[in-house]
Amino acid sequence: MANRERRGTHGCRPPAFDKKHYKGRNIVERCFNRLKQFRAIATRVDELAVRYRAGLHLASLIMWLRDTTA
Repeated sequence: MANRERRGTHGCRPPAFDKKHYKGRNIVERCFNRLKQFRAIATRVDELAVRYRAGLHLASLIMWLRDTTA
């Protein structure tokens, strides 16, 4: 533990565990995993960034609608 505290954030995990940050990170990671279920998002089929972002918006909207109707 002392070695980890001495090194800080240089090449290793932080010595302290922040539950609030972990919860936020977990929510974001789960959202990305759900977005990857859409084939066009996961494989990056669209070559233009505008079309890819539109696909992200559409996939997010579909996910949101599924959650609110259930």
